[in-house]
Amino acid sequence: MSELERLAARAEHLIARLESLLPSTAEPDWQSAVAWRWRRRHTGFGVQGALQPVRSLSTMTLADLQNIDAQKEEIDRNTRQFVEGLPANNVLLTGSRGTGKSSLIKACLNTYAAQGLRLIEVDKDDLVDLPDIVDMIAGRPERFIVFCDDLSFDEGEGGYKALKTALDGSISAQGDNVLIYATSNRRHLMPEYMHENLAAQHQADGEIHPGETTEEKVSLSERFGIWVSFYPFRQDDYLRIVAHWLGHFGCSVEQIEEARGDALRFALERGSRSGRVAWQFAKDWSGQRRLRARRRRRRTA
Repeated sequence: MSELERLAARAEHLIARLESLLPSTAEPDWQSAVAWRWRRRHTGFGVQGALQPVRSLSTMTLADLQNIDAQKEEIDRNTRQFVEGLPANNVLLTGSRGTGKSSLIKACLNTYAAQGLRLIEVDKDDLVDLPDIVDMIAGRPERFIVFCDDLSFDEGEGGYKALKTALDGSISAQGDNVLIYATSNRRHLMPEYMHENLAAQHQADGEIHPGETTEEKVSLSERFGIWVSFYPFRQDDYLRIVAHWLGHFGCSVEQIEEARGDALRFALERGSRSGRVAWQFAKDWSGQRRLRARRRRRRTA
């Protein structure tokens, strides 16, 4: 190889490396997935964001979600309106951990993906890129849910104002092919302190006007058109969910009844009777039982 050819090869290699660092303007392959994650990475040219397809999806269905029928009906109705091109609202799902908030959104995706529903998961720290994401999907025929899981903010975080603007504060309207669904353990999304209540003003007619700080914290939640609350499960509710998942893993009615005591102890150890705990118990209990049966068969073989 001549010196000129070596220089040309090195130049091509250098150009290829530089192109990998530059912000990508290529359109995602929208046919390759129904769910996406927004990922940011730092390069020599700043921060670059891109949509990454999710190859392995949760198989959760609406029928799998037990004892949250009212919440399920409301979210399903709003999502169905959205998919069919009818007016629909951004949604904030709040309440106890492990009660099915995130699973409900994933189940809606599985239900309506064939009708064009798509999901983009965005981390709280990446919400500053919401305008870029909305611009990227503007004009697409699919219907997109931007999903923010376990959302809460501390004072001064940039994602707070970006989300607030994206909901309805921007000079440009939110696209009719995108909704924002967020889950949180607290409705107002930001910590509230006792001293903030001291700024409340008492009017002559007896009304109480919250202080500016409190008003600012409440204003973000109010931009979600639908609030859906989730509550801790009672013991009977928890056991019904355990029974559902044990049946899902192939346990008989007799085995499900046998597992009741173990299921209650499992929940007591974790201090929670949630759907997540019921799912974890069912996997553990059915897995142990199958392992013991497999070992017995090996010994007698």
